[in-house]
Amino acid sequence: MPSSSIVHAAVFAVGAIVGGGLVTAVGASRNRQFNVPSTSQSSTPVVDVKVGPSGETRVTPTGAAGVVTSITPLPAVLKYGNPGPIADQLIRTAYVAGYDRRLRHPAWTAEHLTLAKLGKSLLDPPSSASETGDRSNSTFTEDESIPAMFRAKLKDYFRSGYDRGHMVPAADAKVSQAAMNETFLLSNIAPQVGDGFNRHYWAYLEDWCRRLTGSFSDVYVFTVPLYLPKQDPDGKWRVTHEVIGTPPNVAVPTHFAKVVLAARPSSPSTPTIPEISTGAFVLPNAVIKDETPLESFVVPVEAVERAAGLTLFSDEVKNGSKHICQTTKCEVLIRRFDDARKRPEMRRAISAPAK
Repeated sequence: MPSSSIVHAAVFAVGAIVGGGLVTAVGASRNRQFNVPSTSQSSTPVVDVKVGPSGETRVTPTGAAGVVTSITPLPAVLKYGNPGPIADQLIRTAYVAGYDRRLRHPAWTAEHLTLAKLGKSLLDPPSSASETGDRSNSTFTEDESIPAMFRAKLKDYFRSGYDRGHMVPAADAKVSQAAMNETFLLSNIAPQVGDGFNRHYWAYLEDWCRRLTGSFSDVYVFTVPLYLPKQDPDGKWRVTHEVIGTPPNVAVPTHFAKVVLAARPSSPSTPTIPEISTGAFVLPNAVIKDETPLESFVVPVEAVERAAGLTLFSDEVKNGSKHICQTTKCEVLIRRFDDARKRPEMRRAISAPAK
C-alpha cells in the first residue's frame, strides 16, 4: 500500500475532523504501520422526516433506490426545528474545512501537500499551463453554500484594518484554477494583521510547510484559528478579541496554529511503513519580527487540540511520531520583497467590496 494512502487514513481518521475512522498502530514505536479503513464514501442518503403517533419526530434515511435503511427517532422537543450544527464541513478540491457559523471563519482547515499537487514534481508535471491555477484570476467571494445569516461578507472586511487571511494558501492549490478559486471563498478566510504577519511571517511559515514536500512524500497541514486567554492585572484570565463588520459579524482570532504531519518511507526496504513526524506552532495574530526563530512558537499538539476543542491526531499517531524539528530544520526562509511589485493583489491591504 502506498505510504500516501497509509498516512491519509492516519490523519483523516479523526472523528472531530473528517469522519470518525479508526487508526490502529502496530509494530515498533519508531516505525508504525497503520491499518487503513475503507475510504469509500456512500452517496448522501435521502432523508424523510415524519411525525409519529406520539408526537415524536422520526428521520428515515433511504438509499439511492428509495429503500429504507434505518429509522432514527429524534426527541419530541425538536419536532418543529433542529438547531443544527455550529460548524459546516466543507469538502473542496484542495482542502477540507470546518466553518464556524458563530465566528464566521473556519474552525479548522486540513490539506494534503505533495510535490505533484504543488506542481513541482518532475515525474508528474502538469500537462499544460491551463491545468494550473493563477491567483491573478481569482477574487475574494462570499460562500453561497453557507446560509446567508451565518455567512462572512465582503463588506465585513472593508476598511476593517485586517487582511483577508487565507487559512489554506492559494499557493497550495495550484492543481487547477477551480481549486485556487475555492481558496478565495470567505469560508476559507479569517481576519489577520497584514504587514508583519499575513504578508510576512505567516507567509514564511506557509512556505516552510510547502518546502517540507522536498523531504517528505506526504505533508498534512491543519490550520486552526485560536482564541487564547491572557492574564489581566487583577490576576484573572480572560479572552478578549475584536469583531469586525457592520453589524459586527466576523471574529478576529488572537492566535493561529499550524499543525503538521509529515511522512516518508522509513527505509528503502520498507516503503510501505512510514516514518511519521508531527509538530505544532502557535503564532499571535500580531506583527512578528523576521528574525524570530520558528522554534520559539513550538507547542505540543495536545495544547492546540485542547485550546481548539479538536482531536487532530490519534494517541497512536502522536506517541509513535518524531517531532518535526528533529527530522527537518524548523526555520523560515525570509524573502522580504516589495509586496506591491511581486503581489499586485496586496497593493492595498483592504480592497473595496465587489459590486
